[in-house]
Amino acid sequence: MFYILLCTVTVIVLSGFTFLHGKRFGALPEGERLERVLHSPNYRDGAFQNEEPTMHMTVNQDSARQGRFKTIVKFVFGKKPEGRMAEKGEVTVVRSDLRQLDPREDVYVWLGHSSYLLQLSGKTFLVDPVFYQGSPVSFVNKMFPGTDYYKPEHMPEVIDYLVITHDHWDHLDYRVVKEMKGRVRHVVCGLGVGAHFERWGYAPDQLIELDWNEEAPLTEYEALTPDSTQCRVVCLPSRHFSGRGFKSNQSLWASFMIETPSGRVFIGGDGGYDGRFKRFGEQFPVIDLAILENGQYDQRWAQIHTLPEQLGQEMSEMGARRYITVHHSKFCLANHSWREPLDNERRAAEESGKELIVCQIGEIVKL
Repeated sequence: MFYILLCTVTVIVLSGFTFLHGKRFGALPEGERLERVLHSPNYRDGAFQNEEPTMHMTVNQDSARQGRFKTIVKFVFGKKPEGRMAEKGEVTVVRSDLRQLDPREDVYVWLGHSSYLLQLSGKTFLVDPVFYQGSPVSFVNKMFPGTDYYKPEHMPEVIDYLVITHDHWDHLDYRVVKEMKGRVRHVVCGLGVGAHFERWGYAPDQLIELDWNEEAPLTEYEALTPDSTQCRVVCLPSRHFSGRGFKSNQSLWASFMIETPSGRVFIGGDGGYDGRFKRFGEQFPVIDLAILENGQYDQRWAQIHTLPEQLGQEMSEMGARRYITVHHSKFCLANHSWREPLDNERRAAEESGKELIVCQIGEIVKL
């Protein structure tokens, strides 16, 4: 009996070790990349740090402090509030032919949650594509019925820039980036995230890997604008965290400002409210479109995701001409109703007096 028990425990431990070291978990920075990380002004005490002191887990409504692991277990296995999950047919998905986009048109196509496609002056940007699963295991964090329609085969033949705001599972889908490897020209990501892509077969010269406040030219536009300073990506701070396994904050979470012949687009990524929105508005007096996080919020993690009452304030402080919100309508990562972010965005736009673009998953929105 002892031998059988020992063998069983050994098999479980080895299986867990093998799983946690599988390719889908990516890799930690090493070599020259690690040296760059260690010299980053945003890396201190063995991890990347937010600009402002930030708690991953804050005080909950019962005024009891909960750890990250306990909160996740309670969320996954605890009682689910009514309306949290979308039922079949509740989320509208438009089946558009994204392989036949007119290159003369600037368009935005939301693909659910924080995944979207941008075509700007004939070049394609695919942001945080998650088409298969948003967690390490398929039975956790399932997509709402019908929202899993879009897959790599539906994307344009060439993706000029694959943009990854951070390496969380609901923003970086291993299977997607593997399947699209031969179709992606460049990857734009925060410092350290490139380690995952190199383990997954991407070449170092494909990676535009930036620290906060660093910038790089968008070389695919050189034929259109020889002055590369007119077409660039600027890596900007966010207020969040990173990690695909047990070790957090070894790669950088970020937002990005994309400047092309079509104008200036802000890719917000995930993050709680802080003073950066006002600063971005001052740094970039003209922002044609800002795409902000809206959804998966909770008072228990109030500093790493935008709360409903903060969304209008972010819009006002950034001062962009138009807004789109994402991070909703595909997964359930919080206890609020899945419909709540849709109400939040309209209310925030009214409060701030800003123009809001509201669209369905898969709908081709002309910019």
